[in-house]
Amino acid sequence: MSKPDKTPSTKRSRAEASPGAASPHTCNTADILESINTKLSRFDARLALVETLHQEFQALRESVEFSQQQVEALAAENTVLRESVKSLTEGMTRLSEENKKIKETVIDLQSRSMRDNLIFAGIPEKADEDPETMVKAFIQTHLKVSEATVKTISFHRVHRLGGKQPDARRPRPIVAKFEHFKQKELLKSRGRELKGTNFSINDQFPKEILERRKVLFPIRKSFIQAGSRAVISVDKLYVNGQLYRDTNTTPWLF
Repeated sequence: MSKPDKTPSTKRSRAEASPGAASPHTCNTADILESINTKLSRFDARLALVETLHQEFQALRESVEFSQQQVEALAAENTVLRESVKSLTEGMTRLSEENKKIKETVIDLQSRSMRDNLIFAGIPEKADEDPETMVKAFIQTHLKVSEATVKTISFHRVHRLGGKQPDARRPRPIVAKFEHFKQKELLKSRGRELKGTNFSINDQFPKEILERRKVLFPIRKSFIQAGSRAVISVDKLYVNGQLYRDTNTTPWLF
């Protein structure tokens, strides 16, 4: 019995199955693996990027938390500073009020110490003068007080105010401190006799009181012109018996 002939198809099948020849199935697997490998590489890269972003986010969060702690610390310090400033402000206010009270007390004491004083202005100066003798002569001559009354007037002290200035145009005023307040008031009431002359007599006041009186005089004049009764007592103005108070013109009363 003869052997069958080998057909071309059989030969091709054997040739395809021979070693060294790649089948279509093998090629598809390699491509798939290559594609998977590529995708895994990309995934690794993205994963690395995510990790980097995570680390940066973590660092940013820590930075924000640190900043928040600093803000809270600063807020706490600011609260303490606010309280300190408030305390200092209140302290300064109290000191200012106390200082004002002390100042007013000193001014009041000065005014009281000058209560018995009169200032005589316009009396000419002379070499080796006796101010007391000159004041008594002035009282008798210009205030029209009798010689007998003048002899009863007594002083604690009489002297010129300020240092002597040879080139002065006006004589220095004389301040006289009376032993008896009633005698001082008597002579003060005679001041009308000096109207139209270069002489004047006035109460003596501290500098601060004089400045306040300068403010009050024009106000008093305006009230009088309006028909009101206005009287100045030291550094206070009374209009129709009521104390005049204004934060702008009389701040010392507040």
